[in-house]
Amino acid sequence: MPTHLRELKVAPGMSGGAQFFEDFLRRIDRYHEMRDFPAQKGPSYLSVHLRFGTVSVRQLAAAAWQQGGRGAQAWLSELIWRDFHHQILWHRPDIAGGHAFKPQYDALPWPNPPGHFEAWCAGRTGYPLVDAAMRQLDQTGYMHNRLRMVAASFLAKDLLVDWRLGEKYFADKLIDFDLAANSGGWQWAASVGCDAQPWFRIFNPVTQSERFDAQGRFIRRYLPELADVQDKFIHAPWTMPAAEQQRTGCMIGLSYPAPIVDHAAQRVRALDLFKQAAYVS
Repeated sequence: MPTHLRELKVAPGMSGGAQFFEDFLRRIDRYHEMRDFPAQKGPSYLSVHLRFGTVSVRQLAAAAWQQGGRGAQAWLSELIWRDFHHQILWHRPDIAGGHAFKPQYDALPWPNPPGHFEAWCAGRTGYPLVDAAMRQLDQTGYMHNRLRMVAASFLAKDLLVDWRLGEKYFADKLIDFDLAANSGGWQWAASVGCDAQPWFRIFNPVTQSERFDAQGRFIRRYLPELADVQDKFIHAPWTMPAAEQQRTGCMIGLSYPAPIVDHAAQRVRALDLFKQAAYVS
């Protein structure tokens, strides 16, 4: 079995899909509470089986409907989102070729600063939750769903890199890659897709980290250079005093990079970029 499948403990085939589904049914009642926390066993982990057809989406949807409760309803809504993205791709096949659902954003002049995309791919942006997410992807071929949103938003809205580069990178790396879901997710994060929310939705990578990995358990798993950093600094390690950096052995700019951008400043630049396109359209 490939290394990344062993890391994730993915059992292949229909028997593996059935095994994962049975395990998830024992946890489904808490899905709505657990699903956003990458250090916890919250998701179903059935995405790769859905991708390769080793489970039936109709069977999963029927089971969730029959189960009832908030957890099952939340999971059913995720299955519905998956189907929605497939419907969009069916009616708008042009989006498979890198076109935005909203045509006015097709020619958005992404700055694509040199080195930013490469730092994002390598998990060397200086923002721990983003970097841990990217290293999880590189090591396992999987990324937690909440982190897919955070990482995608960071690439487009903080680094100002064309979302299509990130979409292709995920397509190359994800073992559960699904064309419709990947395209829909990236266009949602980049605010160029079929979303009622305007383009000023921008995830703050530090507050997302504080909220969804409060104790830094996920971060420390994939960023061992931050293993000894205290919880109060784990989400923004560049705020550590020099003495604390010495104590932990985590020297910002050496053992772990300083932030590649300032989030507040990049948020302003991203808003200006989208305002120009909105006015032109």
